[in-house]
Amino acid sequence: MNTMTLWHITPWEFAALAAAALLVGFSKTAVSGANTVSLAIFAAVLPARASTGVLLPILIVGDVLAVLTYRRHAHWPTLWKLFPAVAAGVVFGTVFLVWADDAMVRTSIGAILLLMAGVTMWRRRKAEATEVEERPDSVATRTGRIKARSYGVLGGFTTMVANAGGPVMSMYLLSAGFRKLGFLGTSAFFFLIVNVSKVPFSVGLGLIDGHSLLLDAALAAFVLPGALIGTWAVDRIDQRLFERLVIAATVLGGLQLLLR
Repeated sequence: MNTMTLWHITPWEFAALAAAALLVGFSKTAVSGANTVSLAIFAAVLPARASTGVLLPILIVGDVLAVLTYRRHAHWPTLWKLFPAVAAGVVFGTVFLVWADDAMVRTSIGAILLLMAGVTMWRRRKAEATEVEERPDSVATRTGRIKARSYGVLGGFTTMVANAGGPVMSMYLLSAGFRKLGFLGTSAFFFLIVNVSKVPFSVGLGLIDGHSLLLDAALAAFVLPGALIGTWAVDRIDQRLFERLVIAATVLGGLQLLLR
């Protein structure tokens, strides 16, 4: 893989990557989906395909910190419903990466993110109008299972091809009626398991090698302060603002991918 090492990155480029790593920590413990900005920074500084391999270990570090922080709030019935569909999406994404170019990947994911944001906003306005709110146990219903499988496949696909599964799964968890801590705890375990499972695929595709891991080792230290800031901030963000920030981050990520 033609990835960059520390010696090929200017101080300004390293500072940008460090800021993106800090944002990963913040997004994992506060506003899930905000790391689409990190994805954009990594893709701007590094070659597009190589950036996904460099970013993946940084995301795993953030996932570990999020699990340690919110492990008691995970909703495992939802996770078990999602994993088979996500596995199918990861396999599909791996096949897609073999032949798709960067432009096709960006356009596909950007369109998916904007579609998911639109569907979620429509569903939440409909729920508010009828004073009905879905709960996490909605995965036990037939509609809930279909929704979990649909979002799971999309989440697995987008997380494999561009580490952009966060916004898709954020839209699913919001649409399922998760409150803030349940949202963060469930997504923490989800992404730790999924991202670790992606490592062999990424190595096989040449997206992770010794050079990328060297850069990851230098950037990982910036994830912790971001996670601490997120832990401090999450208690100061009310539920409605939390949901708006997640949706806004999703829309921003989708537009960024489409307009590049």
